[in-house]
Amino acid sequence: MTIAARKVSVKAGSRKLLGQHFLSDHRTVARIIHAAQLEPDDVVVEIGPGQGVLTRRLVDQVKRVVALELDSDLCAALPARLGLPPNLTCVAADARVADLGEILASDETYKVVANLPYYAANPIIRRFLETGPKPQSMVVMVQQEVANNMVAAPGKMGILSVATQFYAEASLVCTVPPNAFKPPPKVTSAVVKLVLRIAPAVETGDVAGGNDGFFQVVKAGFSAPRKQLRNSLSHGLAVAPDTAGAVLETAGIDSTRRAETLALEEWDRLYHAWEKLKE
Repeated sequence: MTIAARKVSVKAGSRKLLGQHFLSDHRTVARIIHAAQLEPDDVVVEIGPGQGVLTRRLVDQVKRVVALELDSDLCAALPARLGLPPNLTCVAADARVADLGEILASDETYKVVANLPYYAANPIIRRFLETGPKPQSMVVMVQQEVANNMVAAPGKMGILSVATQFYAEASLVCTVPPNAFKPPPKVTSAVVKLVLRIAPAVETGDVAGGNDGFFQVVKAGFSAPRKQLRNSLSHGLAVAPDTAGAVLETAGIDSTRRAETLALEEWDRLYHAWEKLKE
C-alpha cells in the first residue's frame, strides 16, 4: 500500500540531489538486521527504502513496516517490486517533517531502521530523538565521520555527540565501504545503533522551554572549540570572561579545559551553574 502523506514529486534529473546510494551488500543488510534485534510483533519505520533491499528482509521478520520515501516514484514502485507484502505501507514523505502521529496508531511502539541520505541524516536523527512519538531504538547508516561523532567519548565529543547521547545510548555497529552501494559514494559509511533512554541522561528541569536552555550552554561551550572553556563560554553566552570563569568554578570544572573533554554530567553541572548565576 502506498500513501502520499504530502505532495512529493522528484524529477528524474534531480534525483542526484537526493544523494541516492542504494545499499546492495547483503552482508551489511544482515548486520543491520541483527543489530536491530527485531521481534515478530515489531513495527519498523524504515527511512529511505530505495529499491527495497533492506525492506525485503524487514517485511519477512516483523508485523508491520512503514517505509518513508522522499522519491515518490520509488515509493509507488516498491510494493510491487517486493511482491505486494500485506504488512508494508509506503509513505511518500520527507522524514525530516513527516507527522508520525498521522501514520502510526496512537498506542503503536516502533523501531527505526534506515540507510539515511547523507545530506539529511542529522535533521532526521534529531527529529526522531527530540519529537514524539519516539522510537524504542534506531539502527541507522550515516557517514563514518558522523557516526564517530555520535558515539564519541569525552575527549573527542562535539555538539552532535552531546545531543545524541543526551537522548540515547549510542554504539557503533560496523563500518561500510563505498562498494556496498550502487552507485558507490565517495566516503565510507557506518552503522550506528541508538537505544533511546526512558528519560534524558541529564535532568535539566527546563520544562517550559524543553531542553533549549541546556543546549544553549552546550552550543556556547562549542562556539570556539579550540579555545579554553572560559573563553568559549564568554563568547557563546556573551558575558565577561570573569563571569564565565565564575560559572565554571561553581560547576567545579577547570576553566582551562576544552568543550570536547566534558562528559554529559559535567554539562549538567555547567548548565545548572549558569542558571543559578542568572537567578
